[in-house]
Formats: sequence, structure tokens, C-alpha cells
Amino acid sequence: MGRHKTLEDFRAEIDKCVKCGACQAQCAVYKSLRRESTVARGKIAIAEALLDKELPLGERFVLDMSQCLLCGSCHDKCPNLVPTEEIVMAARREIAQRQGLSSFGKVLTGVLKRPKLMDVLAKAGGRLEKLAFRKIPDHSGLRLRFPVPFIARERSLPEFTTRPLRERLPEYLAGRADASLTAFFSGCMIQYSYPQVGEALARIFRFLDLPLWIPPQQGCCGLPAQAAGDAATVDQLADANVAAFAGREIGQVVTACASCNAGIGKHYREMGEACAALGDKVEDVHRFLVRQGLVEKLQQLPRQQERVRVTYHDPCHLRTQGITAEPRALLKALPQVEFVEMEGADRCCGLGGTFSVYHYDTSRQIGSRKAHGIATSGAALVATACPGCMLQLQDSINHAGLATRVCHVLELVAQALPAEGFESDPIPPKEDCP
Repeated sequence: MGRHKTLEDFRAEIDKCVKCGACQAQCAVYKSLRRESTVARGKIAIAEALLDKELPLGERFVLDMSQCLLCGSCHDKCPNLVPTEEIVMAARREIAQRQGLSSFGKVLTGVLKRPKLMDVLAKAGGRLEKLAFRKIPDHSGLRLRFPVPFIARERSLPEFTTRPLRERLPEYLAGRADASLTAFFSGCMIQYSYPQVGEALARIFRFLDLPLWIPPQQGCCGLPAQAAGDAATVDQLADANVAAFAGREIGQVVTACASCNAGIGKHYREMGEACAALGDKVEDVHRFLVRQGLVEKLQQLPRQQERVRVTYHDPCHLRTQGITAEPRALLKALPQVEFVEMEGADRCCGLGGTFSVYHYDTSRQIGSRKAHGIATSGAALVATACPGCMLQLQDSINHAGLATRVCHVLELVAQALPAEGFESDPIPPKEDCP
């Protein structure tokens, strides 16, 4: 067996599905489409039929396997813990191997494999966005003015940056000598669309006096390629990231993106010794900061009399790992925040990576249910821990006509930190780093 399991390798797990239907209550896609083929037990039955040669690998099979958010919610509630998410990804690899990638898949993975091309495209997008986009409303994301291939006309998008994150920050930030070096995996969306999240993380590390390394040669985590079924691109990206993080002795690799946490954490642990060694060091930054005592430090800051009401959305890739309390603990400790829970905080937002490209109408319908929970919470801000969720939530909020804004937990944490020590001791430019 290679670095990625085939559908046949999951035969034993497929046989564990007893078709009880417990997955129906968890599946956001099923709730929207009400088709048996969209729920976990339906997909398991289809995969089994393909293995037993009772079903051809035709258009219907491809459609059924594409209608999955890969959120892992069904696995959590399955009495036999059938890994439907992994089985669906194996099925997509089977499709790609037999039929090739879709047009969008070819474009996506072709760009992901070329970091320099990603830089050029992001910067060009940042310069041209005023021609291509218009803001609706002014405080929110951008909506397409004219259709772009593979992207729905109604989709709201974040602004492109002409200065990616790793051009804004030095490679290395010094910290106290007794602390182990932390590496930051920035991922694609923080690098190109939400650099303020990475800047907030750097500010927090400066506040805690912790050393931070941001490897300049890192690339995509590979999760989008995983979802597309392109195993070769996943391997190429993984090998490049292993090499990028091999330059220093590090204690941990933190992620501020739930999807990246799964991409270089969970999936790398199954891809051979070198990848597993990197994956074993991966830790969600919120869990890391709580472990470093940041909650207690935030609680010591003066409470503000007028506070903003904030709610929290659980990204699926953190929730399925049990990482739910740590982001909330940070939010509740903030002096400027009044934290409130919202209805359905643990429900999938409906992005699902490539799912929202192929099935935007369904993605939007799932997002509308999130927007209802946000509206009833009365929150002015929705904080989350995943840039992908940020994109989807803001899109859903825009369509619902709400004034609510989406942000990352780290942005609010950085906002609360005292200014002393930052203006007089700024982050050094790259050329001054050791």
C-alpha cells in the first residue's frame, strides 16, 4: 500500500456500516437535499457496490461522492465509528485515477503546486479587485461584479492582499531563552486573504515573549488536493513542507486554520515516517495559547465597561478533534468581549472546500441555517478559528442581510493586548533577523 489508502483498503470499515441511519441527523447536506445518496450510509452502500462491481464508476457515482462536506460529523455519531470522510476521499482518488481530475481540480491543484504562481495571482487580484468586485455591504466581504470561472456570481469573497503574510513578518521572532521554538504553519488563506490573522498571532507571541519561526518555503497543507482526489499533488506538497520545516529544532507547529490543522496534522500522520514526524508536532494555536497561560493573563487586564457581543462558530476540523473549549476560554477572558453562545454553533457552515464550488446552492442553503443562529444570538461579531469558515460565514451573513461581521479569535485577542512594548519594540524587519 502506498501513502494513501485505496477504496479496497477500507473494505473492513465499509463492512462495519449497519445502515442504522444515525448519520442522517448529523449530515448538513442530507438535511438540504433529502437524498439517501448524500448521507453517510448511502455513500457507504454506493462505495460497496462499486467494489463488488455492482455499480459502474459513472456520472452518478461521481456526483454522489462530490456531495460531501468532509466535515466528519457522521463519524462522531456513528456507533461503529465508520470513517466515511476517509472513504469518500478514497473514492475521489479512485475517480481521479480512472477518469482524471475535473477542470476545476486541474486548475486548483496546478496552482497549489506552484507557490510563486500563487503569489503572482494573489497580488494581481489585489490590484485588480476594484475592477472585478464591489462591496456589498461596505463592512463585509466582496461580491463578484462579473462571473469568474468555477465561482458563483453571488459568492462573497475576502479581499485579496498585495502583501502576503510572509512578506509582512520576519521569518524569526525572538523570545525568552527558556521557551521552545514554535513554528507557524500559515496556510494559504492566512497567507493571501487574511494576513491580519497571522499578524495577530505574531503580536500575541511577542506579548508572551515566545520565539516564533515562520518558514518562508512552506506551502499549501494539501487538504484541497485531498478533497479533489489528487494524491500526487498531496505527496508533492507534503514533501515540500517537511523540507521547509526541517531547518530548525522546533517544539511544536501551531496552526490558526482548522483545515490546515487537519491537513498537516491528521493526514500527515498517515503518510509515512517523515510526514508523521511533522504531523505529530502540530497543535491548534488556541490550545497552545491556553496551555501557555494566556487566559489567566487576559483575565488580569482591566475589564471594559462597554463590551462587544461576540459569539463563536465551531470549525468542523477542530470540533471533531474535541477542540471546542479553548477558543471559548480565550473569548470569555477578553476584557472587551461579552461572549454569548449561538444556536447550532457546532453545525457545519457549509463550505466544505471544493463542495461550495461544485454545489454552491446547497452550500448557501446550509449557510442560511448558520445565519439564523447568528441573528438570534444578537452578536455583533462572529469569531471562529478557520479562515475557510470566515469566508463562508460572511457570505451567509451577507445573503441574510445582517450587519454582523466575522473575525478570527486571534484578532480579538491581539486587539485586547496592551500597546506598551509594541510601538517601542516593533517586530524587526526580515533583514535584521538571526
